[in-house]
Amino acid sequence: MRKFLMTILAAFVVFNLYSGNYKLSEINIRDPFILTDTVEGRYYMYRTSDSIDSNGKIRGGVEVFMSRDLENWEGPKTVMRIPNGNALTGTVWAPEVHAYNGQYYLFATINSDIKWKKSQPGWGDFTLRGTQIFHSTSPEGPFVPFDKFPHTPDMMALDGTLWVEDGKPYMVYCHEWVELGDGTMELIELTPDLSKTIVPSKVLFNGSAPEWSTGMQPSPGSPRGYVTDGCYLYRTGKGKLLMIWSSFGKDGYAIGIAESATGSVKGPWIQHEKPFFPDNGGHGMIFKTLSGDLCLILHQPNDPLGAERAHIYPLEDTGDTLMLKSKSNHTK
Repeated sequence: MRKFLMTILAAFVVFNLYSGNYKLSEINIRDPFILTDTVEGRYYMYRTSDSIDSNGKIRGGVEVFMSRDLENWEGPKTVMRIPNGNALTGTVWAPEVHAYNGQYYLFATINSDIKWKKSQPGWGDFTLRGTQIFHSTSPEGPFVPFDKFPHTPDMMALDGTLWVEDGKPYMVYCHEWVELGDGTMELIELTPDLSKTIVPSKVLFNGSAPEWSTGMQPSPGSPRGYVTDGCYLYRTGKGKLLMIWSSFGKDGYAIGIAESATGSVKGPWIQHEKPFFPDNGGHGMIFKTLSGDLCLILHQPNDPLGAERAHIYPLEDTGDTLMLKSKSNHTK
């Protein structure tokens, strides 16, 4: 453990200051996540950041951009680099940072090249991945791990997010379609300091649950896979609990809304009939601007690789559901 911690400390020397200035439209990003800092009057937007280690392998990490108006961004600055000795060290997906009990917690899906099962023809590789939680006293990091293992219990899990209900912290995450065929959304309780999970996990719903979810074929002739991606929870002004999440519909990657019938994260969950955002964009999250406006951020288009950009749309909370106010970017 001492060697593991020393490796983490040594990695901090490579962390840089904000290195440039960009318009939002110039930043290539998937799975964008914004943390609004109302005290300092700024926004933090997190994205994945890979590097190549001394052995020539990909070493995952996370970096942040900072803005005061959602249009002009400084950065990026490295906030986490996966340390030597971590169980999984590959590319990071879907980094998100939550303020909780006076600290900041980074939820990061970490990939690997560790194959736990032989691949099927025309299907994705069965490589280990999971969501791991890191912590810091600042939204700018550095973020350090509690341990060297993912918090998620499954072979292939991703896109963990934080939800607190009745004083208890939970992680909602996606159990990968590659492993299951029909991916699931799952819930697991966390210890009060978020350092560990309290098993077992609970299945909330499957990727095939909504009418709009068509599934996708990884390759011609292969079985259909039903994706679960990008969960984020929101309670409306009337107290209804909603979850936005992503899968594939007839027009490509899309965001749907699920609603808890009981108002609890434990469900049961009812899927809205039509997708919330159907236009080949997804993995969204909801945030409030410094002036209190409700917004959705997502990446669009979903392909080709390298074309993805963050798009911000104004939202209306009707009390019963969420509605897009317009399809124009909100950057004020």
